[in-house]
Amino acid sequence: MAKQNNLLIAILTFGVFGILNTEMGVIGILPSLAEFYGVSVSQAGLLVGLFALAIAIAGPTMPLLFSGIDRKKVLLLVLGIFVLGNIVTIFTTNYTVVLIIRFISGLFHPVYVSLAFTIAAASVKKEEAPKAVANVFIGVSAGMVVGVPIVSFIANTASIQMALAFFAVVNALVFMATLIFVPSMPVQEKLSYGAQLSVLKKSITWLSIVGVIFLNASVFGVYSYFAEYLNSVTNMSLNTITIMLFLFGLTNIIGNIIAGKVLTQNAIKTVVTLPFALGVVYIIFFLFGEFTIPMAIVTLFWGVLAGIGANINQYWVMSSAPEAPTFANGLFLTSANIGVTVGSAVGGLFISQLGTQYVLLVGFLSIKLSLVFILLRNYKDSSIQNKLSEHQVS
Repeated sequence: MAKQNNLLIAILTFGVFGILNTEMGVIGILPSLAEFYGVSVSQAGLLVGLFALAIAIAGPTMPLLFSGIDRKKVLLLVLGIFVLGNIVTIFTTNYTVVLIIRFISGLFHPVYVSLAFTIAAASVKKEEAPKAVANVFIGVSAGMVVGVPIVSFIANTASIQMALAFFAVVNALVFMATLIFVPSMPVQEKLSYGAQLSVLKKSITWLSIVGVIFLNASVFGVYSYFAEYLNSVTNMSLNTITIMLFLFGLTNIIGNIIAGKVLTQNAIKTVVTLPFALGVVYIIFFLFGEFTIPMAIVTLFWGVLAGIGANINQYWVMSSAPEAPTFANGLFLTSANIGVTVGSAVGGLFISQLGTQYVLLVGFLSIKLSLVFILLRNYKDSSIQNKLSEHQVS
């Protein structure tokens, strides 16, 4: 049974890598894609932006729509859509067609990812769920960060078509593994749409959502412009910056592994501690941003914290609505993507008005706001627990 669960989680992790790599892998080859499709680099940026917009739209709706269907069939459906979409992008030079395919893929992205988290958590004992989800999160981090240099390498050494083919091959392999090794997973207790939507009536759910938006904004508001920060403030070379971003990705994966352990041991303490730890990192960035070695060392710690933070975001929303896990995971994906959008927008505003060094302000402000909503939810949780205790005594 343990071996079956390990294989299932490994397939889900690899699947999430394929889905996230399809989304983010194009970042490193945008100039080449612009030339391939005959558009400007800014227009090619829509390949990322439109995909993210589709995720934000579909996050709370698409997982809900598919929540009552056999989970294996849903996984295969989404992977099939990604494989077909990947194949079409290899052989077409029509940019409009590619944008449509990317948007459709983005709509199904939250279905697979939210279901992967739900299945991983359900495959183990309740107290081991954060660790199982953290393993799947390795696929998220690898797809977002490690996949980018891999795709860039393939494009530079082979061709842009081979780089695009990499997306198709990864998703096709996961499709075959799912078809062969993943058992049928019919939904035992089908929750009505109304029952799942009812979690939105709880104030704890909304406190969690807003807390996650600001927590993710505190990381991605800075990370979105980190390459520019290292270039203009730290004066690193482009090659060194590439290495730094790659190391950030690797330490992000380490953070995922750590998160599974610390969330299992003491979830509340971990959630409350993270904003303070991020605050210390940003203070060091601000004070020593001009020095290469201190920045390199602190970036490694930042990568670990970012990995832990990604797991915290999922846990925080999921734990606010455990009665509707798939819908809750969809809410998490939407919250996280809104956080990225808000953080990058505000970060860009600070840079344009104050200068690159002050992008750290979006990190500080978002941390403070996230902590407010984290503490409010903790207070709400405590009040509910006290009322339940009083009711049991009476």
